[in-house]
Amino acid sequence: MHFKIPESLVTEKSYTRAGWQGGYQSLTEEFDYWIDDIEGQIPKELKGTLFRNGPGLLDVNGQSIHHPFDGDGMISKITFSNGRAHFRNRFVRTTGYLAEQEAGKILYRGTFGTQKPGGWLANIFDFKLKNIANTNVIYWGGKLLALWEGSEAHRLDPDTLETLGNEYFNGVLSAGEPFAAHPRLENNCDQDGGASCLVNFSIKPGLSTTITILELNPAGEIVRQHAHKVPGFCFIHDFVITPNYCIFFQNPVTFNPIPFALGIRAAGECIKFQPNQPTQILIIPRTPKEGEEEIKILETQSGFVFHHINAFEVGDEVLIDSICYQDLPKVEPKSDFRQVDFEASSPGQLWRFYLNLKNGIVRRELIDGRCCEFPSIHPANVGRPYRYLYIGAAHAETGNAPLQALLKIDLESLERQLWSAAPRGFVGEPIFVPRPDSEKEDDGWVLALVYDAADHRSDLVILDASDFSKGVIARLHLKHHIPYGLHGSFTSEVFGEI
Repeated sequence: MHFKIPESLVTEKSYTRAGWQGGYQSLTEEFDYWIDDIEGQIPKELKGTLFRNGPGLLDVNGQSIHHPFDGDGMISKITFSNGRAHFRNRFVRTTGYLAEQEAGKILYRGTFGTQKPGGWLANIFDFKLKNIANTNVIYWGGKLLALWEGSEAHRLDPDTLETLGNEYFNGVLSAGEPFAAHPRLENNCDQDGGASCLVNFSIKPGLSTTITILELNPAGEIVRQHAHKVPGFCFIHDFVITPNYCIFFQNPVTFNPIPFALGIRAAGECIKFQPNQPTQILIIPRTPKEGEEEIKILETQSGFVFHHINAFEVGDEVLIDSICYQDLPKVEPKSDFRQVDFEASSPGQLWRFYLNLKNGIVRRELIDGRCCEFPSIHPANVGRPYRYLYIGAAHAETGNAPLQALLKIDLESLERQLWSAAPRGFVGEPIFVPRPDSEKEDDGWVLALVYDAADHRSDLVILDASDFSKGVIARLHLKHHIPYGLHGSFTSEVFGEI
């Protein structure tokens, strides 16, 4: 461990719940400014644009939403060039966002618990969910896309972040058809002669679930598309790819639609984890060979996976690294997410799964037991063997807690490096950015937003990805906080004022 805050400087828990709660206040303003409050120096070679997405509103005109995942999407953009940085943020002008802002009240049910005011009578038989565009943001094929897995993507202007409308990829997708929030970018696609390829999926759950695989070329056109039916209800947020396969973990859950239909509960509150059922692993060939099964289903011990890190093939095996939970935390009606008891639930931990495609046996091993989430790797290694990963982590080695640290793991030597923002800092998803023309896998920077509870504002920290012991290379103090976000991406394209 190269770097750690001395225990004497950290409270017993390393955080207070009151400090953590500050990051879940709405940010109603939209900003546009040069970042000039900087500690350290921005690397001159760091050139491009960091995009972040997440719920910017945790209430609508004072009416609180029930779960942060129901909050309206807000895009933040930090542009780097010549050692300078510029910030801009803007809400995605979805139909629902515009309607609620005009009405000054909640008009839609949310997936994870938010109900329209008025009790069950106001919500009964209302199946329309708001596309909140709050989960991820990517730049691909010359288009900036805000993603939410329940419906279509929204296209944005990458310079101004203005919402341009829904994106249907030249009519290949229809209105309301989902375009998931976790696409995987393959740097060197065999099917496309070594060109890069964006792989994503669309999911339609029900008594049986349809998973559609979508592959997009560098021009942003869907060039391959195939659908597969899977028995049972699938609650799938993420997936992984290798050159030959798309792989999904079908978490062992059931969905009871009756309380949702009757307006008693939101959709997310009707999902129940089944601890005695196995997790099913769905292996779908990207280009099925003659005589090959359309889909192979393997089983492993029960658990719940939101996010995977990476997958790669070694001989007859596929190795998958994932963040696993013992169960799915319940969303209880009338509960307050800001009062969460971290110690009462199990942490996400890093596991490696070995899938033997010949004999169907799945084995797994724990790589790291520290509470962790939001992984990032070198973009060139997606679907390929890799050595280093970066991930948000708890400050303490054991127990469940908010993410306050950034953890680097060397999967070959198992060496760990930890940079911690405890006790008053709370981190989001780290993004690894390779240094231009670098040859070493960890030659680059790690970028992450950190909520500073002491000053109720957010910082962007830049670390040397090869050596966390150097501490922060540059800390960019924003003029405000950014509510805890979900996912983002970096492009070497420079957008904005610079």
